[in-house]
Amino acid sequence: MIVYPEEFNAKKAAVFRALAEVEGGARRLWVVPLSPFGWPETRLRVDAALARAKKPGRTVLARWAKRALLTGQYNWARRYFARHPEHLAVAWNGLTGGRKVFLDAARDAGAPVLHAELAPLPGRITLDPAGVNAEGSVPRDPDFFRTQPLTDWRAMGVSLAARASRRTDVQQTGGALPDTPFLFCPLQVPDDSQVRLFAGWSADYPGFIRALTAAVPHLPPGWHLRLKEHPSAKQSLRPLLAPLLASGRAVLDNATDSFAQLAASQGVVTLNSSMGLQAFFHDKPVITLGRAFFALPGLVTPCSSQAKVNAAFAAPQSFDAGLREGFMSWLEAQYYPRFSETGFDRAAFAAKCDQSRRSRDKR
Repeated sequence: MIVYPEEFNAKKAAVFRALAEVEGGARRLWVVPLSPFGWPETRLRVDAALARAKKPGRTVLARWAKRALLTGQYNWARRYFARHPEHLAVAWNGLTGGRKVFLDAARDAGAPVLHAELAPLPGRITLDPAGVNAEGSVPRDPDFFRTQPLTDWRAMGVSLAARASRRTDVQQTGGALPDTPFLFCPLQVPDDSQVRLFAGWSADYPGFIRALTAAVPHLPPGWHLRLKEHPSAKQSLRPLLAPLLASGRAVLDNATDSFAQLAASQGVVTLNSSMGLQAFFHDKPVITLGRAFFALPGLVTPCSSQAKVNAAFAAPQSFDAGLREGFMSWLEAQYYPRFSETGFDRAAFAAKCDQSRRSRDKR
């Protein structure tokens, strides 16, 4: 049986239904109950969740209420999974807030857990007992991927499409792109967990933009940096981008289709956007500044300092094509199960549930 907090989203609900079908049942928590009875780990787990909270509370009272809520949720979940250690705890994303303390409580009680999340590959889903994005269980040793059986992973790229925009000033249209060479930077949602948790040395999105501003003078003559705002970002980044655009070496193109810009570029630069991985389908070099599960030397050019970003901008980058073949083949065959709202790979989902129990047994 799986136990999960409700998400009130059709696609997420379909993932939970698929897991419930594999596991033989589900307990849906419309609201995670609270318990006043604490555990030795309660404060530590709540402190960790609050440190990652998107909205920890602006006032003393709000922060107290947030702490009280997370404390009660952890205590209840810990008690529940201590009584039912065979039940599988599942949460969407699970890296912050109430979802984090829910999964942490299950782990502390000895129950198996799964983080669920969208996948950067079409027709797939993320199910990982360790976490998602940079905290997932994707191996960090490049040599692991060199021995993987190769698949026709490029077939997935046929259905890649730019995300529909929620903003009228960000479009996905056709249009002529310049013949002059450029690096493409698909901007991210500044307060997304990918940015807040995994920005690395640049610290946050303003830090990332400052790093780009410092790097663009190092581009080869005639090159420019081409940027596009995320179609789901609620607020425009134009004020933040003003110094970068004033350099004369950067252009903001919010009109042209994101994948058209990627395909016409000489490479992609990103903090840790999924478009960095999707650039592999177009055989583009990728420069990363933040933490990402695909930020392995050879797959991309990971930059851990401003000096390394400057150097990456100064000379065209390359990549290890063989390593990419093995990496993408493993993701396609082993890591991301097939999933749509009308069907899923039952055997792959069952394997993920088994993986969660093996991970539990190794704690």
